[in-house]
Amino acid sequence: MSETLVSEQDYAALAGILGRHELPQGWRLVGSSAYARVAVDEAAGVYYKEFLPRSPLERLKALFKGSRATRARVQNEALREAGFAAPVNLAWGSLPGGREYLFSSAVPGKGVTHWLREELVSREGDSLSRRRQLLRQLGDFIGRLHAAGFTHGDLRTSNVLAEREGEVFHFYLIDNERNRRSTPAAGKEVLRNLMQLNMLRPGDLSHRDRMRFFQCWRRQMPQLNEAEAKLLTRESWRWAHQRLRKKGLV
Repeated sequence: MSETLVSEQDYAALAGILGRHELPQGWRLVGSSAYARVAVDEAAGVYYKEFLPRSPLERLKALFKGSRATRARVQNEALREAGFAAPVNLAWGSLPGGREYLFSSAVPGKGVTHWLREELVSREGDSLSRRRQLLRQLGDFIGRLHAAGFTHGDLRTSNVLAEREGEVFHFYLIDNERNRRSTPAAGKEVLRNLMQLNMLRPGDLSHRDRMRFFQCWRRQMPQLNEAEAKLLTRESWRWAHQRLRKKGLV
């Protein structure tokens, strides 16, 4: 199960400790959903994710679709095999109480949300130029992802990490357990992904910023005609705007 020099038994022992809500030296908890527990050893570049049962029906669902931990592992591998950067699965297994765990490699970069709100806030000079590069290259990346048949289960901008190397941004996808793949990608899921990426306040992302992204995304989606592409662009923003209004963010 392991792809590093650490043995499977070492990972299992470590999972037992973390599963008892103990934190070995060098480990710290990071934010996660109510149905997961996530910790990281930054020095080792390793993440631990513990999948907590949502309901008694989850075990039945797992018989047909695989458990959440299994789906996360399979989807990480599917992305990597298709040429998209994602965490490397290191080790996995079961814990008492119907819980499962997955150790995976950390990936470089910071969330796109962080880049837009912290690193590239200024709309002048180099910051403006890099901001535009980020959005155009993000559009290319997401367009290639969708063109390959993938849709992400939760494509908020914090689940897309970006690392800058010169004039190029490299992107990495995390939290992949609910990803899907079909040929072509399901239109409803593509729409949902575009809506999720649009869930940023106008102060974070202007109308022109959004159009830069969409223009580059569109170029990677030749299977769509112009009317379909415009519909997805318009409806994804309308959907996102409705949700932002309900949250009091616009």
